[in-house]
Amino acid sequence: MQPGTHGDRGASVLRLPADLCPLGPTMISSESTGGEDGGEPPCIRLDPLTSTHLPGKATQTDGSPKVTANGVPDIEDRILRITGYYGYNPGYSSHRREDGSESQAETPGSETSGESQSNQTCTNTALKVLGGLLVVLCVSSSWVGTTQVVKLTFQSFSCPFFISWFSSNWNILFFPIYYSGHMVTTREKQTPIQKFRECSKLFGEDGMTLKLFVKRTAPFSILWTLTSYLYLLALKKLTATDVSALYCCHKAFVFLLSWIVLKDRFMGVRIVAAIMAITGIVMMAYADGFHGDSFVGVALAVGSASTSALYKVLFKMFLGSANLGEVAHFLSTMGFFNLIFISCVPLILYFTKVEHWGSLSSLPWGYMCGLAGLWLVFNILVHVGVVLTYPILISIGTLLSVPGNAAVDLLKHEVIFSVVRLAATCIICLGFLLLLLPEEWDSVTMRFLATIADKKSEEHGEELTESSVHTRSRANGTVSIPLA
Repeated sequence: MQPGTHGDRGASVLRLPADLCPLGPTMISSESTGGEDGGEPPCIRLDPLTSTHLPGKATQTDGSPKVTANGVPDIEDRILRITGYYGYNPGYSSHRREDGSESQAETPGSETSGESQSNQTCTNTALKVLGGLLVVLCVSSSWVGTTQVVKLTFQSFSCPFFISWFSSNWNILFFPIYYSGHMVTTREKQTPIQKFRECSKLFGEDGMTLKLFVKRTAPFSILWTLTSYLYLLALKKLTATDVSALYCCHKAFVFLLSWIVLKDRFMGVRIVAAIMAITGIVMMAYADGFHGDSFVGVALAVGSASTSALYKVLFKMFLGSANLGEVAHFLSTMGFFNLIFISCVPLILYFTKVEHWGSLSSLPWGYMCGLAGLWLVFNILVHVGVVLTYPILISIGTLLSVPGNAAVDLLKHEVIFSVVRLAATCIICLGFLLLLLPEEWDSVTMRFLATIADKKSEEHGEELTESSVHTRSRANGTVSIPLA
């Protein structure tokens, strides 16, 4: 038998180098069907090689390109091989395989990218938590500073409504501050007028008209003024610690109003928290007896908490879907309303001798500007912090103002707290914390307890298994010696 023949059939094989074949390395074979002396012309067939290796090109771990079901190299693989697409890995294509699964090459780079994504997620979460803690500290510090500066201002200037009106006018700066931050953090360049008109859609598709300005702004501005005015009046009667603790009852009032007006979900634990808040109020009023400045101060603080709760519920009802820009626009609008329409009230109080200012040069402008600035910072942190971090942290920051004011009253003003007042403050704060529980807290708690019970049952089953093994080993005459 001669080389190149097999039985009665002859075949000659010609191999082409890879750089001369446009479709990659192939094998061209000629076969004669009639034996060595057959007269029929040879039949030429293109047969793919079982393995290929391209110099300078990356290959799969098994060294073969991806092929289809009939054994032909995938057309996308061959096109990518011809064009020399950078980063190409034979056997990898972006389309789906015939079985419907995504064809993805498992490379060390994919594992590295997965690890980098997880690290980035952890970093973002840590930054958000740290930012939240910083916001909590700033919220509590600004509210403690506001309360303490009010007490200092009353030593030389006892006009609570004028102070409230002056501080509320600073809300006009809310939108300019928002616009400055918006221009720094985004690439979109809009003029202040364009941005103001865009945020005016909060009042309707036609923007803000005089009728909508008065109709939408007047109720909220009146509630805002009453909240701050009653809070300042309460500070004239009680210590900063008592007033800040009683103001925390607004959370319970918000729940009750939301349950009645907004038809929010009923939660038994929040009813308990509301009862605790009412109990703390009664105990605070009973601390010095139901008479004198103490009782009046408690009533004023509870009134401030009530108007604050009504303001928040109405805000949620009419403006609950507003974004940060629209909220900044609305607060600045309330500042304008306060400046234009409520300015007559301080004048009336001045001419009726209810609040006497004296000359403008004698006013404690330093304390008043500091108070208004701290109040503005507190409101900015409350509204911006809800967007930047977890809303529960803002509530915790407000609650932490109670021990902060207590520390300042104890160290600076040498205030002595009675046992009843301390108990009332603790009950109110505990009720405030209960109100922060999420709506699904009961189901989450039950799942957590069930998980703990399952783990204990598994450990108990393992102990029973080990004890049965030891019992059988003793019955067989063997002794198990525990390792040290």
